[in-house]
Amino acid sequence: MDAISVIRTKRDRGELTPEQIDWVIDAYTRGEVADEQMSALAMAILLNGMNRTEIARWTAAMIASGERMNFDALSRPTTDKHSTGGVGDKITLPLAPLVAACGAAVPQLSGRGLGHTGGTLDKLESIPGWRAHLSNEEMLNVLDTTGAVICAAGDGLAPADKKLYALRDVTGTVEAIPLIASSIMSKKIAEGTGALVLDVKVGSGAFMKTIEDARELASTMVALGTDSGVRTVALLTDMSTPLGLTAGNALEVRESVEVLAGGGPQDVVDLTIALAREMLDAAGLKDADPEKALSDGSAMDVWRRMISAQGGDPDATLPTAREQHVVTAPASGVLTRLDAYDVGVAAWRLGAGRARKEDPVQAGAGVELHAKPGDTVTEGQPLMTLHTDTPEKFDYALKALPESYDIAPAGTSFSPLPVVRERIA
Repeated sequence: MDAISVIRTKRDRGELTPEQIDWVIDAYTRGEVADEQMSALAMAILLNGMNRTEIARWTAAMIASGERMNFDALSRPTTDKHSTGGVGDKITLPLAPLVAACGAAVPQLSGRGLGHTGGTLDKLESIPGWRAHLSNEEMLNVLDTTGAVICAAGDGLAPADKKLYALRDVTGTVEAIPLIASSIMSKKIAEGTGALVLDVKVGSGAFMKTIEDARELASTMVALGTDSGVRTVALLTDMSTPLGLTAGNALEVRESVEVLAGGGPQDVVDLTIALAREMLDAAGLKDADPEKALSDGSAMDVWRRMISAQGGDPDATLPTAREQHVVTAPASGVLTRLDAYDVGVAAWRLGAGRARKEDPVQAGAGVELHAKPGDTVTEGQPLMTLHTDTPEKFDYALKALPESYDIAPAGTSFSPLPVVRERIA
């Protein structure tokens, strides 16, 4: 086998053989296939796709590149959630402790930001002292004592995906459905969870822009999970508008804590509850009441224990950016559109995301929203505040925003899309 022949096969719209897939994943993991060669193959896959047989074999090869975990020793049923990524998507933060407070164990292996979308680990690392990297023994200990853990996948878990995940972020191949599906499902199947709920975003701020693409991705992943013995269901959720009122690392942590305290934006609360119900149902805990666990403080108690168990201080002051810039409404009326992608790009340019896989992120950078579609605004009132430590980034971020919103005359009727658009099982 050689990398060039594998690249040419997919470049010419051929079907990769099982032997080619097994070899290229193994060789890339070992360093025999270079980053630039895997970049070319990833682009060919993005442009020409893979069939179900190829995707299943690619996923199996990713799993085979490392170890598999087992949670049979836990006294609780395990259930997990994965989001395909969006703008302001901080749902994992309140969701994991909420589901744990209802009796399940939540082994949440999360990732870093990809392109204009935020990463759960980047967000949580804005909490002083919090550690993303745990050994398998530490992960199991946190899970056993608190009921939930959010951490990075260990080096031994699907190491091929760890390399390819970072490469996709900087080579314009994030949106490839076969690579998204295999990346997510290889980690989740290797992780060993008993049930999995997929939050597949659809809209301008998601990698899946159309409901048809979102269905294809969701159906592919549900099939991969089900065939591997993992109870899997997917919700297609709206990402035409940012979730909540913040996009950025510490900004989103602050908003998540508000949700756990019984407040927070309604769309974030609604989606958190909807996903919690699916996770608990898949884990066999149909009688659990996530709304009660959110209102009585038990979910907040799990959050505090979970953060402390990973070295974080749940009472610490979160970082704030040194500089702010306010964007005001150019006219009075009804805000009828606020584009999630544009807001995500602005947050990324302010320092909340990374342009190269080795780049750091700014904990306090991002965008704070002061109005959402359906709200009445007045000329000159703040629409959003940009946050960054590096004010020279403001001009670049502002270039993403001139066409990001629409304001209609006062009295214009507005009907938002539902947060949950479809369910696929």
